[in-house]
Amino acid sequence: MSTLSISSFKPRLSFWEIWNMSFGFLGIQFGFALQNANVSRIFETLGASPDELPILWLAAPVTGLLVQPIIGYYSDRTWSERWGRRRPFFAVGAILATVALFLMPNSTALWMAVLMLWVLDASINISMEPFRAFVGDMLPNEQRTRGFAMQSFFIGTGAVIASALPYVFTNWFGLTNTAPEGAIPDSVRWSFYLGGIAYFSAVMWTVFNTKEYPPDDLEELRRENAAKGIYDGIKESFLGIFRMPKTMVQLSAVQFFSWFALFAMWIYMTSAVTSHIYGTTDTNSEAYNEGADWVGICFAIYNGVAALAAFILPVIARMLNRRLTHLLALFCGALGLGSVYFMQDPNMLLLSMVGVGIAWASILSMPYAIISSILPANKMGYYMGVFNFFIVIPQIVAAGLLGFILSTFFGNVAIYALLIGAASFALSGLLCLIVEDNDVEVDFALPKSPIEPIT
Repeated sequence: MSTLSISSFKPRLSFWEIWNMSFGFLGIQFGFALQNANVSRIFETLGASPDELPILWLAAPVTGLLVQPIIGYYSDRTWSERWGRRRPFFAVGAILATVALFLMPNSTALWMAVLMLWVLDASINISMEPFRAFVGDMLPNEQRTRGFAMQSFFIGTGAVIASALPYVFTNWFGLTNTAPEGAIPDSVRWSFYLGGIAYFSAVMWTVFNTKEYPPDDLEELRRENAAKGIYDGIKESFLGIFRMPKTMVQLSAVQFFSWFALFAMWIYMTSAVTSHIYGTTDTNSEAYNEGADWVGICFAIYNGVAALAAFILPVIARMLNRRLTHLLALFCGALGLGSVYFMQDPNMLLLSMVGVGIAWASILSMPYAIISSILPANKMGYYMGVFNFFIVIPQIVAAGLLGFILSTFFGNVAIYALLIGAASFALSGLLCLIVEDNDVEVDFALPKSPIEPIT
């Protein structure tokens, strides 16, 4: 009996089939959002100073730099009749991330928290990187923007819930958001526990409810795997940066400055808000922890906006094109992040986060929709891994430079890191003008109701 291969004609999938194959991102984003909103808080609670934060955060991008291309390469070269191509990586990453989410809030020393960040970020990358290639594997070209939009929807939804958890546990369930010196508050600890459960459950939903197409030539794949050792695979993974198609090269510059801006926000948002708006740097004070909880709400808002914008951006892309849509979204991010400097009322930060959310939705979908239409099907994971060099390299640069810039020129005042991030967003938007996109995707229709399949 013949089987459908990854490079053969792919049937259009229904709304619920795309839903199931994307649902794991809901869980992945629980881990990612809890990390982004709370790791600086945990580090500062355990004694880190503002100028040390970027170096401590270096664990995340370095892990991504090492893990993403290798996982992308090997997920292309994996096949199991029962588990498929990408799903084994989803499952392994989910198990490891769940363990890390349970252990991180119980860190009793700064070095333990940094170690758990390494483990958590590596685990998220093991799950997340193959998910990007999954859309290219499973969907015909005309549905890929929709597939990445669905991923963005789940990313936004998961992040809304996860980012708000410390605030919810404090204000709805009465858990304390303060703790003795050097201890993590109960509201943060229980947020990570719930996040671990959500991560594992959502990813395994996709694992058990999605089937994958087999490789074109399974015997040829086995012969190639037998001929190439681990060293060959690692070397090929990292040399891929010199073999990128022209459009990927152009988009890499956009990605670099987009993610530099995001990393500036993730590292310094807590410090900036607590010092600039709440007027404190004392991590044991009620004001600091109230501000840190509010940062979680801010992150929930920008992710909520992203979840909604994920389904609006393809419509705008149909009227304009994908690169101009991405340009406009990144400018919104620049305005949103830069406006934090002028805010004194914490509630007004929610307005700032609208712009950031629009940019975040586009960052998670438009670049991937553009490059997936030019990549060979049998190397989708490999090139997605290579492309993600330009997510982690700017984070490494940010970790190396931001602390130095703040301490040298801005007296360690964290709010200026957000202004630097805003400028980086604006530059990334301008660089969209150099991107060449054939924009061949023509089907951007959305379901008329949540239960009506797309046909």
